[in-house]
Amino acid sequence: MTTTAAVVDAHGIGAFLPTALARHGVACVHVCSDTPDLQMAGRAAGDFAVEIRHHGDVAATARELRTHGVGFVIAGTESGVLLADRLSAELGTPGNGMARPTARRDKYEMTTAVREAGLAAAASIATSSMAELTRWARDHDSWPVVLKPRASAGTDNVRFCHSEQDMKEAFEAVTAGTDRYGGHNTTVLAQEYLHGDEYFVNTVSRGGAHHMVEVWRYHKSPVDGARPMYDFEEPVPPEDPSVRIVVPYALSVLDALEIRNGASHTELILTARGPVLVECAARAGGSHAPAVVSRFLGTDQLDCMARAIARPEDLTERRLPRYRPRSRLRYVTLINPYEAAVLSAEHLAAVRSLDSFVDLVLTLPQDAPLPRTVDLFTSPGYLYLAAADTDRVEADYRRLRDFEKNGLYVAPPGDRPA
Repeated sequence: MTTTAAVVDAHGIGAFLPTALARHGVACVHVCSDTPDLQMAGRAAGDFAVEIRHHGDVAATARELRTHGVGFVIAGTESGVLLADRLSAELGTPGNGMARPTARRDKYEMTTAVREAGLAAAASIATSSMAELTRWARDHDSWPVVLKPRASAGTDNVRFCHSEQDMKEAFEAVTAGTDRYGGHNTTVLAQEYLHGDEYFVNTVSRGGAHHMVEVWRYHKSPVDGARPMYDFEEPVPPEDPSVRIVVPYALSVLDALEIRNGASHTELILTARGPVLVECAARAGGSHAPAVVSRFLGTDQLDCMARAIARPEDLTERRLPRYRPRSRLRYVTLINPYEAAVLSAEHLAAVRSLDSFVDLVLTLPQDAPLPRTVDLFTSPGYLYLAAADTDRVEADYRRLRDFEKNGLYVAPPGDRPA
């Protein structure tokens, strides 16, 4: 049994890992990477007795982890994925395959690895040349085209381009900036636009065996006319026919990317030709409240991962719980349409009084001016709605969106919703 685990960059969902692991008798050490998510690094991590700062020397960090008896290394968030893999390899603890580790972070390499494994993949190009990108788009001859950084996260600088002019503006915006980890975007990734419903499949793995924890369906809406924004997401009942299609594909993606131990979050679109990968992250799914998920689904990814770390046989002998939605649950992303608005405490109380309200999590300060929401990381937070019937949830969802345009955010004088 593993008694101590190291978590690399325990921000976001990773902050819940110490509690989940402690329930199963596993202590935690926190490793701060040298390439953290710049917008999350200042946020509180989980409750760790020991914190180690990595300064670029993997062997030195591994030696320090050995002194604490670490037997497993986990990425707490996306910025910890590569370092967690390298530390696992150095320590000789259960980890992921190292033949092509960057394919678990670089989205172009990821798509290439999936295609080479014989799985459906989006038509893609990675380039630093606008001329090459234009030639590719003309040969591809299908709009819109999706442009994004190769190794960022969330919806950071993801753009839908409906023309060559849109593509030129997106190319310039991406290559002029940095990703969320401080790296310069010297190239862009362009991909075909995939038509169909988008899903994510959360899994845990141990020794190459995989356990499907849950399947959710995304609903996204564009902001600024070109950027996809998370709107809401809902769990898909296990008996839904789509689950039988998307899950085998997602598990095959894990094998293609050599994901053998730990948690994974795989996003895909169910197209007319079948499921096609959007991206796969070798860490737990992002901004969810595990206690709420477990309450309404009967299990959650972090608890399953903690059990698989503490007792691998729980996974390999299929003793981990299967999810079962117990209500019509909806996770809704807050979308602020104003620049420099402040959340209204009065209207937050009105949100909490919605009939189907379950929980609210604010990810940006309530008492400071908020940025206008243009991506996941400029959203003020998220909430859960749940009820016995979909109509009740839908009605409260629409009331929330109305609150957002009419009082939830106190906007500067003269501002109007985008």
